[in-house]
Amino acid sequence: MQSPTPRILETKLNPPAFVATQVLRTAISEEIASAAVKLVLVRAPAGFGKTTAMAQIRERMEAQGIATAWLTLDRADNDVSRFLACLAEAVQRLGVEEPLANAPFDAVAALAAHDSPFTLFLDDFERVQEPAVLGLVREIIEHLPRRGQIVIGSRSLPDLGLGRLRARGQLMEIDTDRLRFSLEETSAFFSLRQAQATQALPADMLSQLYRKTEGWVAAIWLASMALERHGTTSGFVERFSGSDRAVADYLAEDVLAHQPQEIRDFLLRTSILRQLDASVCQALCPRVDCAAILERLAASNLFVTPVSGDGDAWRYHSLFADFLRAQLAREQPGELERLHLAAAGWYEAHDRPVPAIDHAIEGGDHPYALTLLDSYAAQFLEQGRMRMLARWFSAIPEHQLREHPFLQPISLWATCFTHGPWDAMRQLEQSGCLDSPIAEVRASAHTLVPLLLAMQDRHDEAYEAGRPSLTRLPTGLAFADSVLLNAMSHILAVRGDQQEARRLLDVARREQGNSTFNRMYTESLAGLFDLHEGRLRQATARLRMAVDSTHAVSYNHSHGNAWAGVLYAGAVYETNQLVQAEHLLNVYLPLARDVGLPDHMILSHVMRSRLAFHAGDIDAAFQALTELEYLGHHRQLPRVVAGAKLERSRMLLLQGNGPASHDELLRADDPALWEREQRQRLPAHDLDYLALAKARWEITFGDARGALGVLDAELHAALASARNRRVLKLKVLRALALQRVGDVAAAVDEFGEVLQTASQEGFMRLILDEGPAVGMLVHRYAAAQHEGARSGSTNDPILADHLQRLLQAVGPAVAGEAEAPAGDNAMKEPLTRKEIRVLQLLAEGYSNNAMAEKLFVSDSTVRTHLRNINMKLDAKSRTQAVAIARRLGVIR
Repeated sequence: MQSPTPRILETKLNPPAFVATQVLRTAISEEIASAAVKLVLVRAPAGFGKTTAMAQIRERMEAQGIATAWLTLDRADNDVSRFLACLAEAVQRLGVEEPLANAPFDAVAALAAHDSPFTLFLDDFERVQEPAVLGLVREIIEHLPRRGQIVIGSRSLPDLGLGRLRARGQLMEIDTDRLRFSLEETSAFFSLRQAQATQALPADMLSQLYRKTEGWVAAIWLASMALERHGTTSGFVERFSGSDRAVADYLAEDVLAHQPQEIRDFLLRTSILRQLDASVCQALCPRVDCAAILERLAASNLFVTPVSGDGDAWRYHSLFADFLRAQLAREQPGELERLHLAAAGWYEAHDRPVPAIDHAIEGGDHPYALTLLDSYAAQFLEQGRMRMLARWFSAIPEHQLREHPFLQPISLWATCFTHGPWDAMRQLEQSGCLDSPIAEVRASAHTLVPLLLAMQDRHDEAYEAGRPSLTRLPTGLAFADSVLLNAMSHILAVRGDQQEARRLLDVARREQGNSTFNRMYTESLAGLFDLHEGRLRQATARLRMAVDSTHAVSYNHSHGNAWAGVLYAGAVYETNQLVQAEHLLNVYLPLARDVGLPDHMILSHVMRSRLAFHAGDIDAAFQALTELEYLGHHRQLPRVVAGAKLERSRMLLLQGNGPASHDELLRADDPALWEREQRQRLPAHDLDYLALAKARWEITFGDARGALGVLDAELHAALASARNRRVLKLKVLRALALQRVGDVAAAVDEFGEVLQTASQEGFMRLILDEGPAVGMLVHRYAAAQHEGARSGSTNDPILADHLQRLLQAVGPAVAGEAEAPAGDNAMKEPLTRKEIRVLQLLAEGYSNNAMAEKLFVSDSTVRTHLRNINMKLDAKSRTQAVAIARRLGVIR
């Protein structure tokens, strides 16, 4: 059976068609059209005309020659690959360059690179809750080009980092009060409807109705429909009251009750559908001409919203759909299950199992849903669609799931890879699968145990639990066998048995069959092994392949599993592609946090902290580590807590705060934990572990010469175990120690050995993350290379290119950073209190923008303060100003 693929309906890619009774929201349209902001958020409850206002804004922009694209979101768009496929369809309507034949279209990158004015409209955004999708949208907003804009319509406040956009003046908010009709707009609305009305609405009655509706567009519209039937002399307006949802229910019922029975039945029965076309409606209403009814409803502008295009796709306004479904449940409760069953059957017959299963579950027909899952769940498992499976299984009563024993292991896998090992372990212990009379179920359950233990950071127990299962391979369960082989390969690698780990990985690669999920798992582990052994280029290629393996097409490698995604983000970060690394983290950090993999949580949060620190957002950098520490305490993972403290110590060290940095090291010093780390190869601690962190502190603030002895011992151990990436890091620190003790020639030589290897593989952040002190080494080595070239020495072009990129990254000011500043170190005039505060923030690593936000001033004010500081301290750079201020005791 072929893999089901999402079908993008034309309704999603077009706004509602213009109708004659539509009031022009001219003021809102003009304000948005002239706004130089990245994001316009149109936010209000249902029925306030968000979509209509957005459609009018779109028409105005198109009239001005601005390219636009529209995407109406629904719950299915919480699937990342589905969202990206829909986004790609919408973005290509902006006139972006078409991809080459058979090449994937990267919608996110296409938006970032599009140099013509454009606006992307995303409607019904409240339906998107998936952190990975929200991360992608944050990424799109963050990297919009200068002439790009996004307009979002939502009932709720989306998690898109609005505070930062608001502070930067990059957000415009159109809220409920702005969307309410004014009295003039209410009058205009009734004027447009007078062609259909028997008589005009008197001015006093209009004012009374306006006061009662408080400008709520849906209520005004529904009231006008009721008035057409009651007339203006019936006292309807006087009896009308309220401005909440009850008004819509009352009016909709009042209007609905007077529809012909055929129309009324059609509306109620088809209200369970999220998207309508005549054929699926016909399955629910077989005795009527559904195509004719849809055209009739559209012509009268009643309940359905017509969509531009070929005219055969429709959807109910969400306000009316909610009411209709509630009304159907009240009037015909026995019909709900039958209607959902009919819809599920239609979707199943049209080879669309996902909506079929959704309807079966929503209708409470769990036996039918389980029957469908019996046919499709294994396929979805192989594809790695864990979140969708977990959502379905969580909605099915446990006693019914037990009647389908072969689905129980699939449910356990889905829980493991979405909600983490602790939930999965509890579910496993309660399921009875470990003692199941069915050999396949029992074998699959036992296969899961070592993986769950390893994910809980219990690798020794995982090894003991997995050894018996390995002896029983093959079990005939391809997915479970392959997961076991991968899990045991990782466990053995952590225990230091690299040879056996690679052997099991080779077996897993041969046995994985068509499982895209296990292909991801295998290539992720292989990439991790390559990374630790110093083969960055090969590791990056493997991890990119692992991320892309769970789907047929690639959209900037941002739709895969958290296991592969975090590792790939780390490889990208290492090559100093910081923008792409941040993009990947926006997607994968929330997933890693949910699943709870200790190493992946540490790696992703530390990476996010470093990216924020590099950007000068120190508050965000500390916040990422605070979140990591909280997760470690909450999930009782001491190693995660220690990882947060180690990185906080490093950050404080870079800020020049030696005492605080040392205190964090003391708090991270758990002897039992680091003794275990010494005998294991844990991914998060390949470059970040206590002994290395202590040596780094001694180099900066303490006994640099003594640190050399520690580094030599660590270097010997790393070489013996082929941990070549760690070898590079230790040599960088050794060069810094030599520089600190004054042996500059030896430091440059040591650093040259590092660069010889690093340049071949592309290592950058391994060097740059050591901060300003390493910048001096880069410049000193560059000067030595320049002298060598003048004397006729051969120049390695790969090394020369790598060195040039490092020089660009460290910046020219770093060259004289540690040199004593010119002058007598006396200030020409005292610093003001505000200038001292700016200096403190500067010393802590804040960027100009971040300082402006923290001090509640503009960027230009910060630049003025910096100019004054440099003049008063006779400094020629920011770094030199900080050094002089510290020497004078102005700041610590």
